[in-house]
Parts: sequence; structure tokens; C-alpha cells
Amino acid sequence: MTTANIPTTSRRPRALTRPLTLTLAFVMAAAGAPAQAQNPPGRGLPIIRDAEIEQLLRDYSQPILRTAGLAKQNVRVVIINDRAFNAFVADGHRIFVNAGALMESESPNQIIGVFAHETGHIAGGHLSRLRDQLAKAQTQSIVAMLLGVGAMVAGASAGARGGGNIGVAALTMPQELIRRSLLAYQRTQEDQADRAAVKFLTATHQSAKGMHDTFKRFADQSLFISHGADPFVQSHPMPAERLAGLQDIARANPYWDKKDPPNLQLRHDLMRAKLFGFIERPEAVLRHYPPQDVSLPARYARAIASYRSAGLRDAITQVDSLIQTQPSNPYFHELKGQALMESGRAAEAVAPLRRAAQLAQNPVLIQALLGQAMVATNDAKLTSEAVAILRRVVTREPELAEAYTQLAMAYGRSGSLAEADLASAHAAAMRGDIPTARQLAARAKTRFPVGSPGWIKADDIVGLKPPPSPLPGR
Repeated sequence: MTTANIPTTSRRPRALTRPLTLTLAFVMAAAGAPAQAQNPPGRGLPIIRDAEIEQLLRDYSQPILRTAGLAKQNVRVVIINDRAFNAFVADGHRIFVNAGALMESESPNQIIGVFAHETGHIAGGHLSRLRDQLAKAQTQSIVAMLLGVGAMVAGASAGARGGGNIGVAALTMPQELIRRSLLAYQRTQEDQADRAAVKFLTATHQSAKGMHDTFKRFADQSLFISHGADPFVQSHPMPAERLAGLQDIARANPYWDKKDPPNLQLRHDLMRAKLFGFIERPEAVLRHYPPQDVSLPARYARAIASYRSAGLRDAITQVDSLIQTQPSNPYFHELKGQALMESGRAAEAVAPLRRAAQLAQNPVLIQALLGQAMVATNDAKLTSEAVAILRRVVTREPELAEAYTQLAMAYGRSGSLAEADLASAHAAAMRGDIPTARQLAARAKTRFPVGSPGWIKADDIVGLKPPPSPLPGR
């Protein structure tokens, strides 16, 4: 499992403790409310890439997406390295889910319900419709501001007592009405997404109970927080109101009592264990998965925590025990290879990573790790093989910056300096470092024949423009 950043020029959605939110960073800014937190310069969303987890989430989301008519839109699930329970959509092609939501969902059905809700936002065209509402709100806001300024000027010119206060009221009251109108529109969208989610779950013969239970838990948790809150300044329906609206349609779902298949539940538990093992401190992992728990997920979590803290020998012993239990589980072989490679034993890591890539359904991320291990061996034959593997990886995953970095190293060791510069330029571009990308691409152009495919690709990168600087105070 690896972590990375998605370069972005937009604001990073704030980590919320409420689930299932349609996040558009500019919604509240357009309504005059405080802007959400800005990304640090050069940083993006902190994401987790992992072959095992991504395959499981594909298996969760694809039936819902097909039913919603979105199978051809290449909608991906992106995992954010954040412990808060949250999921959101920010465009029509990605569903973002926090690691915390995956770790706290006790069954596949609970997180599938989350995906069904977010799919409801995409299928309903809520993003484009909300943008239309924002455009109208911006026009209304400008008109209201001009009217307010005019009232202030008129009051001052007439020397009217309190005229300035009247102008301020004229300036602020329409802004508040516009904000409430936008929030009411967004609450309507949330209700529509809830109803669409139940429809998708029913069509795919899945229970709506997990979705209902998730809402109920958060309704209970937010009962104290929302007590006395103004329901007209909330972007989501009030918890009790939302649960009441959902309960009837969810319970009408004919598969309410249907349980998740045992094998899927085991995969879900292994995913949660993996996230705990990598994200939490080792002592926290042992509290959550104590030694007396001999289940496969508990052993998985402890093996990960062991390689991260207790040393390689004990970790490999535990991972080998996992492999003996499930010899065809590609992700146990992957863990062994990763532990060996990160402990400086790259040559020994090649065999388990090669086996993992053979067993995995979608092995591209494992192949990236395999290519990295081959490059780290400094073996000329393995380096040549790594070039072929990593080229396939970046074709399948063109946004995987680390794969480009490893490919650049492999090219460099084989003497292909032009290709090495081009791969390094791609890596910098994927990380959002446009100045470095342009510099490396310019050097690559001097090494490629003019007009060749490599020269054209390098020229494209040279023509990239740096992202706009964030506005002050936003």
C-alpha cells in the first residue's frame, strides 16, 4: 500500500464527521460563507493506492454504476488518507472515500450504501445543476451588492439619519437569502441521492439496511450537536428528518434482511485490517487486534504492524503463515515482497512480487512495485525487464508518478538518456511540479530526433502552463 498526493489547484474538501456529502469547494464561498481550508502549496489530496483495496471497491461499486447507467463513464473510487468518516463526489468521474469510512464500516453493505448515495449525485447531474444555481446566485449576489451600495450612497447623500445602517441591511439581507436558497437546493439534492441509492440497491438485489444503519448512527451522534440548530442554514437535511425520510423507502427494499456473502465479508474485514495496520500506530493495532484474536484479518493487521516496527524476521514469519493459510491470495505475497524491498532486500522481493502479479486480478499497482524492486537490484537483466513492465504500468496508470520515476531510473541505467529525461518530466508533471517538468522535457527534446514520438511528447510537456496561484485569503 502506498500514499501519494493528487495535484490540484482547487481547494481540498474539509474532512467532515458527517457521511455522504456532495462536496463542491466553491459552494459556500459563492454564498458568502467562510472558505474551506486551502491546500498547502504544491500539495494535493493525500491518497492511498493499494491493489487489494481498489479491487474490492471496484467490486462494490461496479454493479451500482452499471445500474445507474454510468458503466462507460470510467467512474473510479479514490481513497483519501483521512480518518474522518466521509465520502463525496467532486466531478462526474471519481467517488472519493476517506480511509476512516472504510475502517468504520463493519460490513460491505454499509460502504456499498455510501457508494450508492454518491452514485445518485452523479447520475442525477447534481454537480452541473448546482453550478447553474451558483451562477444564478453570483448574479443575484452582484445585483444585491450594487443595490446595497446604492442605498448606502443615497442615505449618505440625503443625510438621512441611520441611512448607512439601512444600506448595510440592504447589502447583507439579500446575501443571506441567497445563501439559504442555495443550501435548500443542496438539501433537496441530498434527499434525491438517498432515494436514488435505494433504487440502485434494490435493482442490484442488495439490502438498504447498511445505508440506513450508517445514517442512524450518525443521526444519533449528531443529535446533541444539531440540537437548536437552524435547519435552514444546513447543507444537508437535519439528521432526524433525513433518517425519517429514508427509513420508509429503505425498509420497503425487498432485500432488507439479505446478508453479505461470507467471502465478501472476509475480504471486507481484511481490507479494514490492512488499513489499520498501515495507518495506526503498532500499539493501537495490537489494541484493536490483540494476540488472542487468531482470525485471518487480525493476523494480517499484526503482520503489517510487525514489519513496520518490530523488524523483518518476525514480520516475514507472520506473512509466511498467512501465505500457508491462503496460498493463492496475491496480496499476502505482495506484502512479503514489499516488506523485503523496503528492508533493502530487493533481490529477494522480486519472486513474491512476481507471484503476486500473476495471481492478482488487476495487477498494475503490484507490477509497479515489482518494477521498482527490479530497478533496486542493480541487475542489468532485471533492469531491462523492469523497463518493459513499467512501460505497461504507465500506459495503464498514466498518473502514477512513482512508476515514471522508476522508469526514468531504469532508462538511465540502460543508457537511454532521452527516455530517462522524458519519464522524469512525466513524473514531475504528475506531482504538480510544472517548472521542473518543463525543464526536463526541454532537455529531452535536445536528445530526441525532431518530430519523433518522444520529441512530440516532450514538446507537449514543455507547453504546460503552471497552475494559477491561489487567491489571497481563500
